[in-house]
Parts: sequence; C-alpha cells; structure tokens
Amino acid sequence: MKTLLFFTISYLISLSSLGQKIFGKDTLKASSGDVAITFIGHGSLLLQWGEQSIYIDPSSRQADLYKLPKADMLFVTHHHNDHCDPAALKALSNSGTKTFMSEIAHEKWHQGMVLYPEQQLSIDGVGITVLPAYNLIHKNEEGELYHKEGQGNSYILTLGDLRIFIGGDTENTPEMKALKNIDAAFLPMKLPYTMNPAMVVDAVKAFKPKVLYPYHYDRKLLPELTELMKNVPEVELRIRKN
Repeated sequence: MKTLLFFTISYLISLSSLGQKIFGKDTLKASSGDVAITFIGHGSLLLQWGEQSIYIDPSSRQADLYKLPKADMLFVTHHHNDHCDPAALKALSNSGTKTFMSEIAHEKWHQGMVLYPEQQLSIDGVGITVLPAYNLIHKNEEGELYHKEGQGNSYILTLGDLRIFIGGDTENTPEMKALKNIDAAFLPMKLPYTMNPAMVVDAVKAFKPKVLYPYHYDRKLLPELTELMKNVPEVELRIRKN
C-alpha cells in the first residue's frame, strides 16, 4: 500500500509579501513542467504552470486576492456565493484574463465564456473538458437537491502531460466514475452539500486517479476517509495541513 502522505507545506507565501495567512502548497511533478498548487481555502485553488496562473472558484472570504497574482485563466464551477464571488473575480482579473463558468454562474456575473458539459476545447495550451457536477442524494429541507444537474460544472484541465480533475460541488456521479487517465483529482467532502467519505472512495475506486486531494472538506471526516483509503493502495492520498 502506498504511504499516506500528509504533505508538509513545500512552499510558503510569506506573510510579509501577502499580509495575510500562509497558504499550503504542493507540487505535481511532470516532464512537461511541474504544476504548483496553492490551497487558498474552501473550494479555492491556484494552479501555476509555466507562466500561467489558473484559479478555480476564488473567494474573497478566504484571502486578500488583490495581493495574489492576476489570473491568466479563471474557472467558476457554479453560481453559489462561496464559488462565484464577483468581488474575487474583479480582484484577480485584468484585460488578459480568460474567465470560464457554468451558464447559471454567467447569469450572475455577466462576463466570461459559458462552458457546458461534454464540451472540450484548448486555449493557450490548456486543455479543458467539462463534466456536469450535481447531487445524487443530498437534499435541502424543501426536498430539493443542493446542486441540481445542469447548474454546475466539473473540469478536467490538461496541463502538458498532466490531467487534473476539479470536482466543484458534486457527488460521485456516473460521469465522474467513468473518467480515465486522471493524474490528480480534487474531490469535495463536506456534508450535507457534497460527498461523505464513502462516496469519495467509491468514486476513487472507479476512476483511480494517481493522487487524491480532498478539498472543500470537513476535517472531522478525514479519519474515516483515511481509513477507507487504505483499501485503495494504487491511489495516493494527499491531505494539506492547513
């Protein structure tokens, strides 16, 4: 079984340069160029590949985003305020930023390019594949699914020879479980809105990413996830410390 890696923060963005918290970082190694990952918090990520800074669901609740690098690309998975934050998009955008989002998120922000499930494209050397993100079982008090099919996106970003899956707010959908050749997967694990540990492991057993990063998660669920992942030796579990 692969050793469970509670990864140490490999790089630090200094407090003196940001005037805010230190972010955890990790690196995915690749012959085509390493991808540096910054965990901004909640569902917010920064992927840096070559000269490109790519953000997913930035939130101004998590950081002073004006002190972070401007976005070359910016992806929004869905319209909820903790993922589609107009203040965050404004802070990170400049005239060269390319913004991509779901249709319902676009209705909220009115800028950027709408991406739909099953769409595939390549922009500035980045391959983009869109999958639907939605709930299967978890519902609110009114009996409606927290995330309905057709409202949210998941993304596969191909950076050189790395294929990175960003789940957004989703459960272990058939589309996710049918994935192939994923190097790293960011899967949400926060109840009642997304997956429980068993659902995460069910998905991981199906599509077998090389690395699993739980993100947008409840730390109380980590012990259960860690135990269940012992039965998936071919997938490396990486959990950030902060």
